[in-house]
Amino acid sequence: MTLETKKSVFVELGKFLSQFSEGASTPKSDVLYNDIFFDDFENLIRLSQSHNGWYTPEQVYFSIQSWAEALTAENIDKWLSAYSFDQAGKEEKTVALILAGNIPLVGFHDFLSVLITGNKALIKTSSNDQHLLPFLAKYLIAVDENLKDSITFVEGKLENFDAVIATGSNNTARYFEYYFKDKPSIIRKNRNSAAILTGKETNEELEALGEDIFRYFGLGCRNVSKLFVPKEYSFEAFFQAMFKYQDVIHYEKYANNYDYNKAVFLMSNFKLLDNGFLTLKEDPSYASPISSVFYEYYDSLEELQKRLQNDADQIQCIVSDNLTRNSIAFGETQKPQLWDYADNVDTITFLLTTK
Repeated sequence: MTLETKKSVFVELGKFLSQFSEGASTPKSDVLYNDIFFDDFENLIRLSQSHNGWYTPEQVYFSIQSWAEALTAENIDKWLSAYSFDQAGKEEKTVALILAGNIPLVGFHDFLSVLITGNKALIKTSSNDQHLLPFLAKYLIAVDENLKDSITFVEGKLENFDAVIATGSNNTARYFEYYFKDKPSIIRKNRNSAAILTGKETNEELEALGEDIFRYFGLGCRNVSKLFVPKEYSFEAFFQAMFKYQDVIHYEKYANNYDYNKAVFLMSNFKLLDNGFLTLKEDPSYASPISSVFYEYYDSLEELQKRLQNDADQIQCIVSDNLTRNSIAFGETQKPQLWDYADNVDTITFLLTTK
């Protein structure tokens, strides 16, 4: 398959995904193989919560729409234009993918990257997300059957591969680093995202920050779990803006986490700020539990910027009003572009240069 052919296949997938949205999924006449796949995919979306309690239809539809917006010819061309795809003499590699399952289709970018670079994907899905990606793989193979030999899902031990991309916790990363020490690898660990506030944010900006906090119930590495605020910062405006997201407490799994984590904090005599569905706790770490956000005061932006540079290996995204280099606008953390790489590790360069 040529690069242009592979691009076109993923563009067709983007068109397929564009048909699905909460309460308004409608088949389009120009989408390939809708007679085979449309109804089954809609049913799978509705069943996703039975496979993983965090995968509510709202969250799954959001992920699907995000990928539909990403997989356009324009975006794919822009993404890949930075690389040289000289295939002369290049041997196809089998790349093992060990995927996370914290949010829907979280491993799709790695899957896409392996195939678009002309390699084979040997995939071990998370037990929390075993259905969505295999379905999309079937659709891709229907569009171009040449992909059939390039996509393999495995349940047991991974064998016969040339490189590996593995995503997990800090604990599993240590295991991965030992187990795959003889293979070229990208091994991802825990990361969290933070926001810098000044007290001058508008209500619209703070409401957008709520999207960064609550999307996927806060389970993603791009979710904001830490706030940096100036001394004497008042959280009144912040909590007023968060009120928009109050319905999250009606979701049982989230509510259980809220009740449990709040109880643990209170039994430990921690001082909390609480609005009935979100707790704020002053804490120097980045990884807050579900339903809680940590905060920390800063004396000067210059000192904070140095701190964030030193802690770069713990941080996925920084949200602010251009207060740091490469900061992300409020409300945009869960809308990464194809060229926004997890942990800032360029997957395409790794795949093109690994021998």
